[in-house]
Amino acid sequence: MRRLVGLLFAAAVIVSCSSGETASTATEPVPVDTVETVAPDTAPPDTSADATTTAVPVPATTTVAGADPLAGRPFDVFVPSSYDAGTAMPLVILLHGFGASGIIQNLYFGLQPLAESRGFLYVHPDGTINPIDKQFWNATDACCGFGSTVDDVAYLTALVNDVQSNYSVDPKRIFFVGHSNGGFMSYRMACDRADMVAAIVSLAGATWEDNTKCNPSEPVSVLQIHGTADGTIGFEGGTLLGNDHPGARQTVADWSDNNGCTGPAAELPTPFDLDASIPGDESTATEYTGCPVSGAVELWVIPEAQHIPPLSPAFGADIIDFLFAHPKP
Repeated sequence: MRRLVGLLFAAAVIVSCSSGETASTATEPVPVDTVETVAPDTAPPDTSADATTTAVPVPATTTVAGADPLAGRPFDVFVPSSYDAGTAMPLVILLHGFGASGIIQNLYFGLQPLAESRGFLYVHPDGTINPIDKQFWNATDACCGFGSTVDDVAYLTALVNDVQSNYSVDPKRIFFVGHSNGGFMSYRMACDRADMVAAIVSLAGATWEDNTKCNPSEPVSVLQIHGTADGTIGFEGGTLLGNDHPGARQTVADWSDNNGCTGPAAELPTPFDLDASIPGDESTATEYTGCPVSGAVELWVIPEAQHIPPLSPAFGADIIDFLFAHPKP
């Protein structure tokens, strides 16, 4: 399984456009030796019998007034063997990075085995394709539609509604997880659909640079995870094609304000093992105090990690633990 993931990752890239790296660096395949360590030890279960596919017509990459947001954009729903239509389950949606795909992002994060063992419905959809054949989410002005008219908020909202119409979904436990561009899109969903989204996790993403563009109708719990050596989406902030994005600390500070937290950030006593290349529990964590029960704000920092860190086997379980601990009230 590790070798398979390595080969797949060598053929695709989960990176955004970079202000700190050259174009050739930002688009080179990830070294196999690096990514072989990021797959879970247990192979994902066979989804052929347990997943259902939404049938849709020819692909489209622009939004047409009155059009079905799901048109041309198929997705699979992984349904764990423990699913019972009489009992509502959480729904987790994983969003890939710029130029990647839902399948590759799933292999990198290793969430599908957890969907089976922990019992949640799971979707890892694809964005649309831009003029240079890169899949993306139209999240913020910084990342990564760059003038696109695609309405991915409408698409992801329709996706959630479609899953709810076919499966028993707990409306208090609808979660988004994303890497890079997918992290930006997760924040966009928290900003625009706070009524629907209970919590999000972003690895190497960011919220709006201008926080006045984010007007959540109610608190949403957020977890930002970021490496301090990220040369693509800078830990301290940066610029993509002339558009600024906030750093990790500013992102969580903005969400502390959004959620109405009244206290400062405080360090959590227990570190995390998030990076497979560093022995032990290397990552520190802080959380804002005085937040509403439905609006927790945390920052997990991976020291010296770059944009695509080799994730530890504990990474997936740790972020699912965060999500499940923060349902809507």
